[in-house]
Amino acid sequence: METTEYIIDKDIKVLCVRASSFPNGVKAAHQKLHSIFSSSEPRTFYGISHSDKSGNILYWAAAEELHKGEGERLNLETFTIRKGKYISELLEDWCKDEGLVGKTFKKLLADPRIDKNGYCLEVYLNEKDMRCMVPLDPAYSLSTKEKNTLTD
Repeated sequence: METTEYIIDKDIKVLCVRASSFPNGVKAAHQKLHSIFSSSEPRTFYGISHSDKSGNILYWAAAEELHKGEGERLNLETFTIRKGKYISELLEDWCKDEGLVGKTFKKLLADPRIDKNGYCLEVYLNEKDMRCMVPLDPAYSLSTKEKNTLTD
């Protein structure tokens, strides 16, 4: 797996279902979220996590907001994925080895350039592939040759 750098070029508002626990409640949170949204409207799905003050991992399954006010109408939590620079790795067919997700984030979180107040972001590209991402400290400057952009 190759670590690459990405730029998210605009803030992304997402609608969230909080997992009851981590990691055991993650699948149920995603199932609940997918049951809310019809598959007729294509939208990007995410996983968002960070540690609380006690070191426990908090996790939210999330979906891109397509219509203004959707979160309020559906009584869902909202979160804004910040635009900016991220470090990332692509996981192909990640379901074959779900432990790879944790190992990948552990590797990304060890990078000294990350934003210490950031979060772990899973971007589900399709049914099999995901991109694991962690925001970089805003003071970090991307090298132009390794720059990719995550856009619509």
